[in-house]
Amino acid sequence: MTTIMKLSIAITLFLLGGAIKAQELNGSYKGHLDVQGMQLDLIVNITPTDNGFSATLDVPAQGASDIPLDSVVLQDNKVTITSAKMQLTYTGTVSGETIEGTYEQMGQKYPLTLKKTVKTKPGNTALPSSDEELAKLAAKAKGKFKFTVEDYFKTPDVFSFKLSPDGKYLSYMKRRDTGERDVYLKETATQKEKLLIKQGEDLIRGYFWANDNRILYLQDKGGDENYHLFGIDIDGSNKNELTPYDGVKVDVLEMLKDDDDHIIVQMNKENLQQEEPYMLNINDGEVTKLYTVEAGSPPVAGYSFDQKGNLRGIGRMVDGVNIEMLYKIDGEFKPMMVVEFGDSFGIDEFNPRSENPDEAYVVSNLGTDKAEIQLYDLKKNEKIKTLFKSDKFDVSGLSLSRKRNYEIDFYYYQGEKTEVVPVSDTYKKIYARLKKEFGDQQFFTQGKTDDESKYLVVLTSDKIVGEYYLYDVEKDTVTLLYKLLPNLMAEDMATMKPITFKSRDGLTLHGYITLPQGYKKGQKLPLIVNPHGGPQGVRDGWGFNPEGQLFASRGYATLQVNFRISGGYGKGFLKAGFGQIGRKAMDDVEDGIDYVIKQGWVDKNKIAIYGGSHGGYAVLRGMTKTPDLYACGVDYVGVSNLHTFMETIPPYWEKYKALLYKIWYNPTIPEEKAIMDEVSPALHVDKIKKPLFVVQGANDPRVNIDEADQIVESLRKRGVEVPYMVKYDEGHGFAKEENRLDFYKAMMGFLAEHLK
Repeated sequence: MTTIMKLSIAITLFLLGGAIKAQELNGSYKGHLDVQGMQLDLIVNITPTDNGFSATLDVPAQGASDIPLDSVVLQDNKVTITSAKMQLTYTGTVSGETIEGTYEQMGQKYPLTLKKTVKTKPGNTALPSSDEELAKLAAKAKGKFKFTVEDYFKTPDVFSFKLSPDGKYLSYMKRRDTGERDVYLKETATQKEKLLIKQGEDLIRGYFWANDNRILYLQDKGGDENYHLFGIDIDGSNKNELTPYDGVKVDVLEMLKDDDDHIIVQMNKENLQQEEPYMLNINDGEVTKLYTVEAGSPPVAGYSFDQKGNLRGIGRMVDGVNIEMLYKIDGEFKPMMVVEFGDSFGIDEFNPRSENPDEAYVVSNLGTDKAEIQLYDLKKNEKIKTLFKSDKFDVSGLSLSRKRNYEIDFYYYQGEKTEVVPVSDTYKKIYARLKKEFGDQQFFTQGKTDDESKYLVVLTSDKIVGEYYLYDVEKDTVTLLYKLLPNLMAEDMATMKPITFKSRDGLTLHGYITLPQGYKKGQKLPLIVNPHGGPQGVRDGWGFNPEGQLFASRGYATLQVNFRISGGYGKGFLKAGFGQIGRKAMDDVEDGIDYVIKQGWVDKNKIAIYGGSHGGYAVLRGMTKTPDLYACGVDYVGVSNLHTFMETIPPYWEKYKALLYKIWYNPTIPEEKAIMDEVSPALHVDKIKKPLFVVQGANDPRVNIDEADQIVESLRKRGVEVPYMVKYDEGHGFAKEENRLDFYKAMMGFLAEHLK
């Protein structure tokens, strides 16, 4: 499920004026705003101050709370609220505990009445289990274990390594003792370390080098996923917010290696329902719009730029499902093809090596089942040749050498494990040198300097969290930089084994089984089934899985099934899952359980199901579809009611509504609405027999807390045991270390109670 966008509004600070007294504007005021067919509740929270008022904004349906507000003028009971950033004006008349007015933004006017209300925390605050109850639950995981929950899930002391473009610095995030994560720089020549960015209340979600002297980073507010972009010079100066637009999410599209001062981003700054591209000055935040999606034209789903930052291709939604590709010819975007949903055609890179400016590398499955890498003439709209393909798996992409005139270095894809296929003579030598160093272990060149004299290499496996090395090409040296969670020794970790089996209707399915270290043939273990999120186009892969390792350390096996609609196995496998979520896709999970039971690995009477997002939905669906199969379940931010899920999609999802209906179900078609009734767990809670642990972030922008509340309340009325953990500073999944640790400790107690 994709990110739900918060409301793009910035109502400002209320100032004292006219005959209005401070106490008359004290508290919370709620109103309903209709924007382009979407009704959204707003709550303005006003607190009197010595100089007037301070105020914040909540959008409960979108999980947004405490958005800082700006300034307002009150005169003769008339309120005028303005925001230059958001190009909005609200004018209203105050009468007692009501403000009647008109909201205007970018030329559009909407009536908006604000009425006094009482602000509460999201959801039903009477439902969550107390801290004491959850602590008692966690205490049920008794035993002498070599590793604690903290060993697996604490933030590594250092992580997120990146080389500066000139190779003078290694950057990384470093954990404080209290769990916060700050950004540090270390000089590669002197090993001198310094703090660059100190985390505040909100997490630094990611960062990257914009040039030799400046780093950009992303933050949101309380997990609401409206990411803002910030910048800072490596000497600590010029630290500023580059996209200060409340309720607007920024995504980076292109880094522009030949332009040190600009990048290309997309934002839904001027239209809640549509992301549009902007050239962004990374020093002062000045933006220049590069393309406008005109009102009434098909919504755009993607943009393609060349290495110089020229917009060359556009993919726009037609019929709500298919993608029409437009390509710029002679200064005009002209229709090129319509790609049916499930098929794929994407421009990976333009080919600067060619004298033909319209030649590009594309990843496409048009005319094939598996996605392959092709050389393509976009102007002629024809394939020149296939460069690389796999018979079993979709190919992911390729890497080019900017130094060597964009020569292809390697192709890569995810099979049973991640595969890298060297192409250029230079990279073949580099790969051979690293293979000599690391043998059959899985390694990748994750970054490199602009002159390609140094490579950042990561080594990982099902038993190794991650080890980072610096390969100096000229010196031909491989130097260990850091090991993530070094106390988790490979010899103590469990093995993740790829498995292949048949579904009940004859489809070939893939997945993974993780058995505890030291497992002996004939042992029948308790099993934790872990369906992945998404669900479309996502898949589980081979590598270090801290959840699987934690479960294995406590004596559990873990099963992960890449059910139909998972990505990477070809379009036929993907499309086989359309309209089958909760039905045949769920059958596939059950067939995986049947397979591992027949292998003699697990105890059929001790099976738990656990998952997050769509995986959380699969937990609830599994416990209503086959209630006798599972001994218990753990629902982590999962959808419970497909009807309310469809009804509360955010404005920027509107263009994907028909697509959503195709993947899931269309509530406007009676037959499919009946299926939604059938597969919505909230409508079948009477079938749940076994204990369920529900976990939810209060500010979740994708799965509203009401989804979790209705399951908990319904089951408790029937006497089913339902511990319920809610974190009020989290969104769709727990990002803060202390919350993650609380969750896993409570889950291990819950599983120990019902599987041991």
